[in-house]
Amino acid sequence: MTGNYYPLLKWILLAPLAGFALNGLFGKKFLGEKAGGALASLAIFISFVLACLALSDLLNLPAANRLLRDNLYTWISAGSFVVDAAFRFDPLSCVMALIVTGVSFLIHVYSIGYMKDDAGYNRYFAYLNLFVFFMLTLVLADNPLVMFVGWEGVGLCSYLLIGFWYEDPEKASAGKKAFITNRVGDAGFLTGLMLLAALLASSGVYAMDFATLEKSAPLLVTATTLGLAAPTLICLLLFFGATGKSAQFPLHVWLPDAMAGPTPVSALIHAATMVTAGVYMLARLHFLFELAPRALEVIMLTGCFTAFFAAVIGVLQKDIKKVLAYSTISQLGYMFMAAGAGAFSASIFHLATHAFFKALLFLGAGSVIHGMSGEQDMFKMGGLKKEMPFTFLLMGAGWLAIAGVPGLSGFYSKDLILEKVFEHGGPLVWGLGVLTAGITAFYTTRLFILTFLRTKRAQGHAHESPLTMTLPMAVLAVLALAAGFLLKARLFAFLEPGAAPVEPTPEAARLMYISVAAALAGIAAAFPLTLPKPANFLKNTMAQLHALVYRKFYVDEAYALFIIRPLRAFSGKVLFQLVDAGLIDGVVVNGSARASYGAGRALAKSQNGRLDIYALIFALGVAAMLFWII
Repeated sequence: MTGNYYPLLKWILLAPLAGFALNGLFGKKFLGEKAGGALASLAIFISFVLACLALSDLLNLPAANRLLRDNLYTWISAGSFVVDAAFRFDPLSCVMALIVTGVSFLIHVYSIGYMKDDAGYNRYFAYLNLFVFFMLTLVLADNPLVMFVGWEGVGLCSYLLIGFWYEDPEKASAGKKAFITNRVGDAGFLTGLMLLAALLASSGVYAMDFATLEKSAPLLVTATTLGLAAPTLICLLLFFGATGKSAQFPLHVWLPDAMAGPTPVSALIHAATMVTAGVYMLARLHFLFELAPRALEVIMLTGCFTAFFAAVIGVLQKDIKKVLAYSTISQLGYMFMAAGAGAFSASIFHLATHAFFKALLFLGAGSVIHGMSGEQDMFKMGGLKKEMPFTFLLMGAGWLAIAGVPGLSGFYSKDLILEKVFEHGGPLVWGLGVLTAGITAFYTTRLFILTFLRTKRAQGHAHESPLTMTLPMAVLAVLALAAGFLLKARLFAFLEPGAAPVEPTPEAARLMYISVAAALAGIAAAFPLTLPKPANFLKNTMAQLHALVYRKFYVDEAYALFIIRPLRAFSGKVLFQLVDAGLIDGVVVNGSARASYGAGRALAKSQNGRLDIYALIFALGVAAMLFWII
C-alpha cells in the first residue's frame, strides 16, 4: 500500500473517544461540571494539536507524495475481499480534520458557559466528544467502508444531540425525524457502495482503499447496470446518501427541526461537521464522479435548486435559529453546485469559510438566546446592540461575511463558485446562484436588524454572555473576516499541487461585479423592507405567496400526506392487522395451538378405560405398520 506509515493518526481519533468514555462513565459522579467540560474540551484540543503536527509532517513531504497512513488491523477478510481498518492523512483529509477539531474545540469551550447548570451537562459533553470521534473517523478513513462507519456514527450522535432534551416530546420527535430521514439517504449510499464493490470484484479488483479505487475506476466506464452506465448509477446512489446527510432537497426537512437541540449542537453539526460530510464524500470520490458527467449535472442542478429554495424560505422565518438553518441548507447547495461543476476544490473552499462564519452566527444566536432567557423569536427582540455589545460586533462580522461583502471570507468562496458554475453550467444556473446570493444578503441583514438594530419590543433586560462564550466567537469572527483572503491561494495550491494558478480574466471580473452588486442590493433592500409598514404592506398584498413561503412550500405537509399517512395506514391495516395479527398470530401461532389443542381433545376421548377399544387401536396400528413395511 502506498503512503508513509504514521502511527500518530489513530491518536487524533482516540483522544475524543477517551473523553467520551470518561465523561460518559464517570462524569456526573466523579468529575462534575467544571472538570467534565474542561476534560471534553482538552480532548478535542489534543486532537487539534496532533492534526497540526501531522500537517507539519505532511508539508515536509514532496507535493506529489503527501500521504500519511495508519493501518490498525484487517477488519474484513472474506476470500479475496479484504478491508483494513486504516486511516489516511492527505491534503483533503488534513483540511477537514483541522476544521473539525479546530471549530469543535471552540464550540466545546463555548458550551461550558452555555450549558452551565444543565442536568445533563456531562452527558452532553460525552455525546459531543463521541460525535467528533465519528466525524474524524469519516474524514480520515482510508476506504469507503470505514468512512461509512463514521457516516453512520455521526447520524447516531446527531439523534442523541438533537433530542438531547428528550423530556420534551417535540425535541425528541425532532431527533427521530433527523435519524429516520438520514437513514433513507444512507440506504442509497450503502447500495452504491455494494454495487461499486461488486462491479470491481467482477473485474478482479478486491481492495477498497481510495488509492486502489482511483486506479481502478476506469474499469467501470464500459459497465452498465439497469440500463445505465455503471459510474452514473453508482454516483447517483452515493449522491442520494449525500442529500440526506447534507440536507439537500428533498431530504432537507430534518435540518430545520434539528434546531430543537442546544444551540452549540447546531453550530457543530449544522455548520462545520456533519452536514458537510456529503460534500467531503463527493470531493473524496471525485475520480468516480468525473466518470459520470450526467450525475454531475444532477448534482449541480439539485444544489442550485436547493440553494434558491432554502434561501427563499429563510426570508420569512421568525425563529432566529430557523433562519440560520435554512441558510445552512442554502449554503450547502452552493457547495454541491461547485462539485457538480467539477470544481471540487472550490466546494471545499466554501466548506471551510462557511464553517467559520456559520458557526459564528449560530454561536451568536445562542448568545442572544442565552441573554434573552431562552427567547428565539426575532420579533420579540430588538435593541440588543446596547445590551449585548460584544455579541453585536461579533455577530456583525458573521453577517457581513455570509452576505458576501468584498474582502470577507464569504465573498471569496461564493464568488469563485459562481465563476466555476458559469463556466460549466451556463448563464441560467449562474443567474439563479446570483439571485440566491442577493436573497442571502437580504435575510441575514433582516436577522441582524430585527435582533440588534430595531427598537426593542421584549420586556426585561438582556445580558451579555460570559467570556467562555464570547471568546470562541471572537476567534471565529477573525476567521470569518480573514479566512477567505488567507486561504484562497494557499488552499488550492495545497489541494491541487500540480495545477497551474488561474489568472483572473475580464469576464471573471464582470461576473464578480454582478454578484457583489446583488449582495449589496440585498443588504440595502433589507433596511426599508424590514420596517413594519412596508413589511405589512407586502404581506397583505401578496398574502397567498407569503403564506406559501412562510409554510415552507408545504413540503412537510406533502410528506405527511403522500408518505407518512399511507405508510401508517399500510402498516396498521396490512402489516399489523392482516399479516402480524391475522396471519402470524392468528393462523401460524394461535392456529397451530388450537390445532394441537383440538387433536389433544380428540385423542383424550379414546382414553376411556375400555380394554377392547385399546386392543382395537393397537391392532389397527400394527396392521398399518405391516401394510407400510410390506
